[in-house]
Amino acid sequence: MVTAFVRSVLAEPRAPDPPARMWWDWALVGALLVTAAGEAIFRSDVPWRPLATVVAFLVIPVLLFRRTHPLLATAVGFGGGAMVLQIPTILDGVDEVGLNTMACVLLLPYSLYRWASGREALIGTAIVAVPVTLGLAATENVGDLIGGATVVIASFALGAAMRYRAVARQREVQQVRTLERGELARELHDTVAHHVSAIAIQAQAGRAVAATDPALAVEALAVIEAEASRTLSEMRTMVRVLRDGDDAADAVPAEYGPQRGIGDLDELARMSPLVQVQCVGDLADLPQPVEVSVYRICQESVTNAIRHALYPTRVTVEVRGEADVVELRVHDDGEAARLSTNVGYGLLGMAERAKLLGGVCQAGPDPAGGWTVEATLPREVSW
Repeated sequence: MVTAFVRSVLAEPRAPDPPARMWWDWALVGALLVTAAGEAIFRSDVPWRPLATVVAFLVIPVLLFRRTHPLLATAVGFGGGAMVLQIPTILDGVDEVGLNTMACVLLLPYSLYRWASGREALIGTAIVAVPVTLGLAATENVGDLIGGATVVIASFALGAAMRYRAVARQREVQQVRTLERGELARELHDTVAHHVSAIAIQAQAGRAVAATDPALAVEALAVIEAEASRTLSEMRTMVRVLRDGDDAADAVPAEYGPQRGIGDLDELARMSPLVQVQCVGDLADLPQPVEVSVYRICQESVTNAIRHALYPTRVTVEVRGEADVVELRVHDDGEAARLSTNVGYGLLGMAERAKLLGGVCQAGPDPAGGWTVEATLPREVSW
């Protein structure tokens, strides 16, 4: 248990992207140097004042490197400065040697746990522990002993807490990106499968009537051209999202290209004369995620029916708006193809769409014949 913990700590990398030095870092160091100079000039009660002043002027500038080189800064501040200030205590028994400005070194334990790697943090903790332990051991005042230990531990704890918060935020962003990639995959699958199926059907129809009715063949070619152009347009939009994916990391759900809704369901009927669409009930003022999901589930279901059903004569799409939910049902009367042990991505995508909205989606052979897809989605969703 302990060995595993130590290994995990040693394997912890540095925190990514530490902030660069800003003007306030220089202002802080400048203010501390001025304060230290004032103490050196006006405080006559500081034991070993020349030594304390030199140590302060050497240690304070190290704060500029506390984020980019936390272990080095800690080694200079505690392993160097704080240890040197223990010399008067060891030689003369003098207590509390050093300028008050040296309290700034308490920023270093915070920076160590916030930005350093696990290995550096362990080494830095040992470096901090030596002068702190010597200083506390030389203190006879119990209040000072408890207070000093508490301040140092609090600095470590705050750094660790901020590091954990940053890691949690990074994981959250990664989770959002994963969800968006899944959303993009569903959109890509739905868009390409639907439009390519429509193109294939119109091409077959055009070839069948080309010899007997050239006008219908030309009409089929026009539909093919429109579907191909729409597919290219939507795919270009998705490619732009992929190229600019980092900018969309905080947006959930992602909007990929033209978003369809219930008003676009009639387009499904143009895929094939077999498709019939019927919308009943209250379908007004639905949230966009619900409308998009209704359209995509219906689109995927119709596409699957046309591509996979054997000898269908009719594909019906029914969407019904109830008080709290929207129900949809897509049914074909063809012979269901043999079920595969691997569930297709389209079926998984439909189920995931419904689940993300708090609804359900089921698909399978209908006892009365054919294949049926049924979904129930809530009218109100929260992201």
